[in-house]
Amino acid sequence: MARKERIVKYTDEELTKLAEEKGTRSDWGKAADMTKAKIEARVASDADEADMVMDWANSTVESPQPKAVLNMRIDREVPDCFRRTGKGCPSRINAVLRSYVERREQPDRQK
Repeated sequence: MARKERIVKYTDEELTKLAEEKGTRSDWGKAADMTKAKIEARVASDADEADMVMDWANSTVESPQPKAVLNMRIDREVPDCFRRTGKGCPSRINAVLRSYVERREQPDRQK
C-alpha cells in the first residue's frame, strides 16, 4: 500500500493567487510599520528568547567539509540491507561509519 502523500507543491503564481483569493493570516501592514526598536522589544518579551544573547560581532560562518568520494569493494549484502530501508542509503551508511569513528576516537575508550 502506497503512503499517502501529504506534501503539496505550488508555484509562486499559484501561491500569489491563493493569497489574493483567501488572504493570509499575516498582517503585513503591521509588520511593515514596526520600527527596529519595536521589533527588539517584541523579541525581548518573548519567553523563548529569554536568556538568549547573541554576539553577532564575533560570529563566524563555517562551511561543512566536503564529502570524500569513495569507491570500494564490499559484500553485496551490506548495500542491499541499507537499500531495503528506503531512500537515503548513502547518508545512512555515512551515519553508521561516522558513529563508528566517533566511538573509536573517544578518549576514555580502552583499546
